[in-house]
Amino acid sequence: MTTPQQPLLPVVQPPPGSPPRLDSLKLDNIQGDVLAGLPKKTETLYFFVITDTDKFRHDLRSFNPLVKTVAQVLVDRKAIREHKRKYPPMPGSKPNLIPLVGVNIAFSHFGFKKLGIDDKKLADPAFLAGQRADAEGLHDKGTGTGPSFVPDWEQPFKSEIHGVFLLAGDSRATVDKKLQEIKTIFGVGGPKPSLKEITSVRGDARPGAQSAHEHFGYLDGISNPAIKGFAPDANPPPGPAPIDAGVIVTGHPGDEKQNDREDWQVDGSFLVFRYLFQKVPEFNNFVFENRLKGPGLTDQEGADLLGARLIGRWKSGAPLDITPFIDDPKIGTDPNENNNFHFTAETEVQKLCPFAAHVRKTLPRADLEDRPGNPSIARFRIMRRGIQFGPEVTEKEKMAKKTSHGRGLIFICYQSSIANGFQFIQKNWVDNPNFPPGAPPTQRPGVDPILGQGPGRDKISGHNPNKPTDTLELTDEWIIPRGGEYFFTPSLKGLRERIAA
Repeated sequence: MTTPQQPLLPVVQPPPGSPPRLDSLKLDNIQGDVLAGLPKKTETLYFFVITDTDKFRHDLRSFNPLVKTVAQVLVDRKAIREHKRKYPPMPGSKPNLIPLVGVNIAFSHFGFKKLGIDDKKLADPAFLAGQRADAEGLHDKGTGTGPSFVPDWEQPFKSEIHGVFLLAGDSRATVDKKLQEIKTIFGVGGPKPSLKEITSVRGDARPGAQSAHEHFGYLDGISNPAIKGFAPDANPPPGPAPIDAGVIVTGHPGDEKQNDREDWQVDGSFLVFRYLFQKVPEFNNFVFENRLKGPGLTDQEGADLLGARLIGRWKSGAPLDITPFIDDPKIGTDPNENNNFHFTAETEVQKLCPFAAHVRKTLPRADLEDRPGNPSIARFRIMRRGIQFGPEVTEKEKMAKKTSHGRGLIFICYQSSIANGFQFIQKNWVDNPNFPPGAPPTQRPGVDPILGQGPGRDKISGHNPNKPTDTLELTDEWIIPRGGEYFFTPSLKGLRERIAA
């Protein structure tokens, strides 16, 4: 039994005679993580509730100069590139990093409510309800149903959260020093604090060659969209077409609510946070036990091939649609090749990439765009900014084939509409066993085997390129959500003139 799905590609037309709004990006007004991504080897998310409204507004005025904008992040990234050019790391040594830290802030609906700020014109039902109210619809595990549903999350995320500080930098010491500065501004540890910590989570890039790879081992963050009018994306590498800025940033073309935004809501973005734990030994054991077999394939090669077909990419980042049967690390690390595919070749028999593969479920490309009557999928794009957390898998865990230490992904993404972005992708593509719609009746795709949840999570087709109608039973879930919330990341002007006013 499956839950009813929303339309795959609803079309929303702008109101007739709507006046134009903000056709150019103000990079010194948009918080840096949204479009440029705060540079980071480590990141701390500090979740808080506001305890003294008037004092918080006052303290926020002192905090606001710490917020790093897109323009400032671009300067930082240029400095990092120049530093790497001048001081390349010696073979076998750790890179010499520039001490840098970037700070951003975002608020939940409950935070705006505490501050007495009317946010109804943000007009995003998911944001206004909060993620806990959405957890059952996301198929997170829990008890009860309807209003009484309690997700199986870590306790701090079951309580009300008003906001989050994001601190990203080159080292834990740099980030911790900046966090202490922020705590001092808001009086934390003193007699009259204006906020209280709910919890903090910290993520770190994985060591050595695994940097930029998530804990299952696959290169992550490859397919973020290029943005029209954003200077670093003036000549984007081949792949899906650049999208309008308003798909990510509120108040710009591409934002369906562009003409309804109040001034303080322009140049912002909705932040989705998900605390995702990964069962790595169990995943590795599954792909080995169900490894593909064939002439010339070793057992490990067969396991690697199955893993790649579940993900849609090899661990190097090379896409199956380009190199379906053997990994090619040169393609995986080449931005001119690793995103330049569209699921157009031999899709009907899933020879290259299974319909259920994670990268195909989350960005179906030509599965929808090449079908008559379907508009572009650009309006469903999101900007991902996650980082890994937790230790590397231990030898004891490998031997036991069982997770005993918490590790996973601090998932963060930005969009101008949670309903069109994260929520739509998760509910209508990832968790929909019948998506994409072009699959033959004998090859029901199944849910995304990596992120998929819910009643349709039983088996997938296409895992075996030589027998696409064969199905593979999914005997476990390897990613477990343990918390989350929906936030809005205001502009610098919004912080100064509305929230801190």
